[in-house]
Parts: sequence; structure tokens; C-alpha cells
Amino acid sequence: MATPLDLIEAIKAKKMVKVADIARTIEDFAPKSLQESYDNTGLQVGDPEMGVTAALLCLDITEEILDEAIQRQCNLVITHHPLIFKGLKELTGSTATERIVVKAILNNIAIYSAHTNLDSAWDGVSHEMAHMLDMDNLSVLEPREDNSSTGLGVIGNVRPTPKLEFLRNVKETFGVKAMKYSTQSPQLVVKRVALCGGSGASLIRNAIMSGADAIITGDVKYHDFTAFGLDIIIADIGHYESELCASRIFSRIIREKYPDFLLYFSETETNPIGII
Repeated sequence: MATPLDLIEAIKAKKMVKVADIARTIEDFAPKSLQESYDNTGLQVGDPEMGVTAALLCLDITEEILDEAIQRQCNLVITHHPLIFKGLKELTGSTATERIVVKAILNNIAIYSAHTNLDSAWDGVSHEMAHMLDMDNLSVLEPREDNSSTGLGVIGNVRPTPKLEFLRNVKETFGVKAMKYSTQSPQLVVKRVALCGGSGASLIRNAIMSGADAIITGDVKYHDFTAFGLDIIIADIGHYESELCASRIFSRIIREKYPDFLLYFSETETNPIGII
């Protein structure tokens, strides 16, 4: 005859969320088919059938963040940037990636990443950036041929704002310590804005052709400023700063499906690029 404890354990087992359940929830929102050819979205480490007790959300997984997951008793880490981009030929602990993989396996922690598919999904990273700036009338900046509602970057409208006031607002909104922008841009008022999380300099031409007054992204080269700075305001807010919002997207879509599931935002995550 089942005891009350047996019944409690049975209920817990029945409701246990698996790694595959979380992966499916993310991929329903951002299908893996949206990822770029060079990318490695999906489960990086772990058993898809393993039950998940709690998940830690971050942009990049580091050894410190993995230690945080262990301390918080999270057996799943969800990242935006994949831990493994290229195949590993050995696991000797000679690199940070190898050490993270080994330590995750030894501690029974799964690692899942959603990268360029989350960038290209509708309401993905660039859309989240736009929401942070209270933009409206959004559309995809570089839509995919098979689906115009998916693709890289977004473009939309903001309340007409003087250029320097707009740039200061961008700097504050994204927590940028030192923002690069094109000083020669002739625009005095910003009304239409393009955004792309991460490295979006390749979309500057699209932004100009779409009538944007400004483009906000990361990893802009000197010659991008000289080539396009007379046509559009270019604001480089940094790769890290532009994609920190990815964790909020993960949290939102997982909580919509599993409202009681335990999620943590990493408290040890730091920008790998310092400014002095």
C-alpha cells in the first residue's frame, strides 16, 4: 500500500520537467532552423531526458558561472552564446571550454544554448532591444526569404528625439560605460531606428536603405564609421551590452509554459571586455 510519502514522490516525478521539455519550449519560440550555418544551437552537454530541478540563465557560460550553478543547485544552464562552436578533439582540461564540459558532466549539469535562432526569431534579441527603447511599428531589418517575420535585426519608430539626447538615452538604457558613435552624421533628430544585437555592422546598408536615422549594434569597425557615418548615426554599444537581454527572453518564454519552474539570472556574469 502506498504511503503519503510515496504519493508525494509520485506527484513530484510526474511534474518533473526534463531538459528536452525546456529545449522544446525554447525551440517552439526560436526554431533551430533559424540558426546561421556557422552556429551550434541546441543541447551542448547533458542528457535530454534528465529531470531539471532549476536552471541558471546567462549570456556566456564561464567556469565561475558553472560554479554558481552548482552552488544554486541548478542542473541546467541556458546560454545565448554556445559553449561549443567547433568540435572538441580532446577533453584534457587544457582550455576553459574543456574544463567546463568535464565539470558539467561530473556534476550532472546540462548546458543548452540558443544563439542566432534567438536573434532571428520574432520577438527575439533585437526586438527585446527595441522594447527597451519603447519603439513601435517594428519590422525585420533583414528578413529571411522564406518568412518575412523572421530574420536579423529590427527597424521601427521612436518618439522624435534630438540626436545627443537619443544617444544618452541609449547609453543609459543598455548600461554602456563607453559608447562609440559616428560624429559626422548630419541627422539632428532621431525618429526611425534600426537595431541588431551582437555584431550587426553588416546590416548598416540595410538600415540606410530602410530610411533609418540611426543604427544601434555592437562590434562596429573604424571603416564602418568612415564609410557610412555621413549617411546614418551609428552607435556601437558593445556586443555584451546589446545581448544581455537574451536571458530575459529565456525567462519569459519558459515561465509562460512552466510558471512554477525555478529560474535564476546569473549574478556572477561579467563583461569580458574591461574599460579603464
